[in-house]
Amino acid sequence: MQFLIIDDHESYRHWLGHHLTSEWIESEVVSHDPTDGNALPDGSVAADFDLIFLDYRWRGVSGMEVLADLKRQKDCPPVIFMTPQGDEQATVAAIRAGADDVLPKGSLGHDDVVGLVRGALGRGHSFAGAGPEGDGDTDEQPAFSLKGHKYICQLARGGVSSIYLMENRRLEKQVVVKVLTDVPDVDEERRDFDRFLQEYELISAIRHPNVVQIFDLGIADDHAFIVMEYFPAGDLKRRIKSGVSPQEALGYLAQMTAALAAIHRVGVLHRDLKPANVLRRDDESLALIDFGLAKRTVRAQELTRRGEIFGTPYYMSPEQGHGGTVDQRSDIYSLGVIFFEMLTRKKPYAAASPMAVIYKHGHAEIPPLPPHLSEWQGLVDKLMAKDPDERPQSADDLALLIHQERGRCA
Repeated sequence: MQFLIIDDHESYRHWLGHHLTSEWIESEVVSHDPTDGNALPDGSVAADFDLIFLDYRWRGVSGMEVLADLKRQKDCPPVIFMTPQGDEQATVAAIRAGADDVLPKGSLGHDDVVGLVRGALGRGHSFAGAGPEGDGDTDEQPAFSLKGHKYICQLARGGVSSIYLMENRRLEKQVVVKVLTDVPDVDEERRDFDRFLQEYELISAIRHPNVVQIFDLGIADDHAFIVMEYFPAGDLKRRIKSGVSPQEALGYLAQMTAALAAIHRVGVLHRDLKPANVLRRDDESLALIDFGLAKRTVRAQELTRRGEIFGTPYYMSPEQGHGGTVDQRSDIYSLGVIFFEMLTRKKPYAAASPMAVIYKHGHAEIPPLPPHLSEWQGLVDKLMAKDPDERPQSADDLALLIHQERGRCA
C-alpha cells in the first residue's frame, strides 16, 4: 500500500501518517508539502499511489482545483478530500467534484480514519458518479437510506452520530439527516436519550426564523434520526473568521437571543451554544441547531480525549463547567462568550487543557476588550458575569438590553 498525504501542515501529515502505518504496518506513506509549488511530489503521478489525502487549501491554492486535475488523470486512485471541520458546503462541493470521501480535519479518531480509507479503497472510484459534470447519482449502496429521501452524500461522521445530505422528495429540497447510532439499552442512558428526542419534538413544533426547522424525527432498530433544514452558507464560526463589525455582532446577538427566547418558552435549554452550532442562511439570518446533543451523548471520561464534557469548555458558563445547576442564564453566558469572539475573533479564555479553560470561566477576570471596542465592555461584562444573578435573567431581558444598546449607538 502506498498513501500520499498532500498538506502544508507537517504535524497534521505526521498525525495522519501515524494512523495509516499503525493499521497498515507494511504500507508506505509519502508526506508531501505542496507549498513548493507542486501538488504532487517531483516525478510522480497520481496513479503511483493507492490512495491520496488532499487538503482543501494552502497558500492561496484551492485543493478543489487540484482535485479536479487529479480526477482527470488516467488511473487516478481514490482521493479523500480534507475539509475544514463543520464546513458542509466544502464537503458537498468535494463530493460533487469527484472525491471518494471527505475527512473533516480535527474531528475524527483512528477508527474513523481507518473506516474512511477502507470505504474509499473498497469503492475504488468516486461514489458521486460522474464527477463535477454528473448528476450525483450512484450505483453504490448508500451509507444510510430513509424512505422518501434520495441519498446524496455523507457530510460528517463522529463517535455517536453521522450526518448525511439528502433530497426530500416531497419537499423537493435538500435536507440534513442526522443519524444517532447505538440507541442505549441501559435504563439510565435510555431515559436521557428519550428525553433528548422529546426535546427535539418540542423544537420541531417551533416555527421561528432563528431556530432550525425540523421536518421529521423518529427511532428505528438501533438508531434514531432527525431530518432538518440544510444551511449551505455554513456556520457562524466561518463568518467570524472573515471579520464581524460591532453592529453586525449586535445584530447576530439579537437573532440568537430571539432563538433562545423561543426554545426557553417551551422548556428547552440549549446547553451547547457555540459558533459551530449557529448556522447561516443566504440572507444572513441565523438559526440555532444541536439542542443539548453534546450533553446527552458525550460521556465525562471523554473530557481529556475530545475536549468536551456536557458542552464545549470554551463557551461554558461557570456553573455548567463546575457541575452546578444550569438554567437559561447559562445559555445567556454562552452568548456572551460568542459575542466577545465576534468582536475580537478570539475566545476570552484559552489554556493548555479543557479543565484549565473551565477553571478560568469560573475564576479568572473577564478579559478587557481592545480600546477601540471598549464601548461594548459593559454588555460583555453583564453577559459573562460569574454570578448568574448578575446576568440578564432571561432571553427577553437580554432582548431589551440589546434594544437599549442599539438606541445608544443610533
